[in-house]
Amino acid sequence: MTVSALTRPGERDRLIVKLGQIDWAFCAAICAIAFAGAAMLYSVAGGAWSPWAAQHLIRFGFWFVVMIALAMVDLQIWFALAYPVYAIGLVLLVAVAAHGHSALGAQRWINIGPIHQFQPSEVMKIGLVLALARFYHSLSARSAQLSWWLLIPAALIGMPVALVMKQPDLGTALLIAAIGLSMMILAGLSLRLVIAGALLVGVAAPLAVKFVLKPYQLTRLLTFINPEADKSGAGYHIMQSKIALGSGGLLGKGFGLGSQSQLNFLPEKQTDFIFTMLGEEFGFVGGVAVLGLLALIVLGAMGIALRCRHQYGRLLALGIGMNFFMYVFVNVAMVMGAIPVGGVPLPLVSHGGSAMIMVMVGFGLLMSVHVHRDVEFGEGRDNP
Repeated sequence: MTVSALTRPGERDRLIVKLGQIDWAFCAAICAIAFAGAAMLYSVAGGAWSPWAAQHLIRFGFWFVVMIALAMVDLQIWFALAYPVYAIGLVLLVAVAAHGHSALGAQRWINIGPIHQFQPSEVMKIGLVLALARFYHSLSARSAQLSWWLLIPAALIGMPVALVMKQPDLGTALLIAAIGLSMMILAGLSLRLVIAGALLVGVAAPLAVKFVLKPYQLTRLLTFINPEADKSGAGYHIMQSKIALGSGGLLGKGFGLGSQSQLNFLPEKQTDFIFTMLGEEFGFVGGVAVLGLLALIVLGAMGIALRCRHQYGRLLALGIGMNFFMYVFVNVAMVMGAIPVGGVPLPLVSHGGSAMIMVMVGFGLLMSVHVHRDVEFGEGRDNP
């Protein structure tokens, strides 16, 4: 849409109508979570806006405006761009393998203009959701259950998973696989096939542990099983996280008064372990309050999907909601010691650029589904 087009009364009226159709309560929940994250990053820095809190708010403000702009774009345009966005994500993953930036024994990042250490696997999470939503939109319910057509979504999921595994980044690879499989199930995949696949994974898991996992990944798994075996080494992170969470009690020690975090016993407290810091300073009540806000986002995505009249929008909304849920579940379960430690941030709360960018882009697509929920695509599985 050109600047001159925006000056025409008809275009301005349509823009105002679309702005009015945005779910502003959903946006308010997003803002509340981001402000909670800024408060925790302020505390992490010892009561200073620099280096994390101010940058977090500036980044969020910019991408919030981008989110609203993306919501104004007709959903049929996102339908047309679904496969190209997926292809771009795949090319970026190949670029990481060829010329990526290495850190801490992994090659997961590339520099794109002013954006340094961008993680292309985050783009792939959105690209995969877009591609699978488009594929299943035109696929019949019978074909979605069990047919040779399922080789296509299996390939769409398998290619990025293999590339991310090579970085190596097992946690993100499993997240991408889980998001893709969830969308296949939501699209109507046969329950018998799901059960058979789960049994096959159970049988193959011991072999994967022996022949697929890298030494450091095996160490993480063993540490998860028995963190007390090496409290000052491999088990240090999770032990400190559990101590901090437990010391918070019901109401916490108070803002900026967490001993584990302020005295630097807690590792990566501005990124992976920020929920632990929140639990120490605000206790069980504060942790549940933030989890409640995060749950509202997931429920909001489900509500948007249920109100949408076409299959593409329904699957797109559910996929974005599932992506967000996976972020939250893995991060919170990790810091509680329920799953092995992995580098997954808490969305909108942790410091970090790539995750923030793609989460907000996903919310822009989600709002576009909400605004254009009654669009007729002309083909596919729409409501009668």
